[in-house]
Amino acid sequence: MLGSPAVLPADLGFVPVCLLAYSLGSIAAGDALIDPSITRRLIGRLAHAIRPPSRQPAQLASLTQRELDVLRLVARGLTNNEIAAELVVEESTVKTRVSRILMKLGLRDRVQAVVVAYESGFVMPDDQPGPVTRNIVT
Repeated sequence: MLGSPAVLPADLGFVPVCLLAYSLGSIAAGDALIDPSITRRLIGRLAHAIRPPSRQPAQLASLTQRELDVLRLVARGLTNNEIAAELVVEESTVKTRVSRILMKLGLRDRVQAVVVAYESGFVMPDDQPGPVTRNIVT
């Protein structure tokens, strides 16, 4: 046989004999075998790949790029101080941006902003921290 229809991670380490026997039996029967950890990663990447190209819903169109960056970080649960450090700005600047986001979207508080970010699809529960626009002044 030139190859087998199995995808297993390189760091298998110790494999119980029963699992190895089951795997070999599945392959011999013509079935494909994919390790569950690889399946999870594959599904996660596929889910990201099939999302619509635009991650900015119409209701967020009034926000500037910097306000979108702040909203994304607010939705991740960061404090004003943590957002300021991430964006390399003063905490007062973050407070101003959050206030403008709330005003533009007609929201009362950060909690409502987080809800809008998730419900609009701008932020997804499985999102990894993404790049933010850095504004470094020299």
